Amino acid sequence: MDIHQKEPREDADWRVYVLRLNHRRERDKRITTHCALVGRAFGALGMYYSGDQDEGLETAIKNVRINWGGAFSVQHVRNPVSFIKDWKKSGGSVVHLTMYGLPITKISELFQSTDRHKELLVMIGASKVPIGYYRLADYNLAIGHQPHSEVAALAVFLDRVFKGSELENEFENAKLRIIPQEAGKKLLRK
Repeated sequence: MDIHQKEPREDADWRVYVLRLNHRRERDKRITTHCALVGRAFGALGMYYSGDQDEGLETAIKNVRINWGGAFSVQHVRNPVSFIKDWKKSGGSVVHLTMYGLPITKISELFQSTDRHKELLVMIGASKVPIGYYRLADYNLAIGHQPHSEVAALAVFLDRVFKGSELENEFENAKLRIIPQEAGKKLLRK
């Protein structure tokens, strides 16, 4: 199933998907899972990943979707370069989050006001990203110019794109829902 073909939320100005480059099953399983969780929680519609195919990762995110709702899915991509080129041919834009890119603070206004870029593919690396991906990207953006986690970069980027509205997302068909509390924990089960 191609997750890119799913209908976007009707109220979303942006349709954002994540591409995790060069996943290494044993080394990156927790971080790649966290990238998917952040992508889902912060408004992305799905995640693609290249490198090692990882059924454990796909199952973990499927279980999150079953319990916590929504339509977020994860799909393996065999050839990420071809995938990116096809994405761009179909009219989508590609953003590469890298500490070597332009500061997000310098171009965020231009980026957010550009209405031709309504469908975004956000690339984040697992290992060192080859220079060819920098050339494929429409934007190479840096959340900061110091070493940091791709999970944090993805969260900050998505928060900028959705201007905080993603924090109010409600996920359809959720079996579990947290009831916010000043102290303690309350979980509603359907």
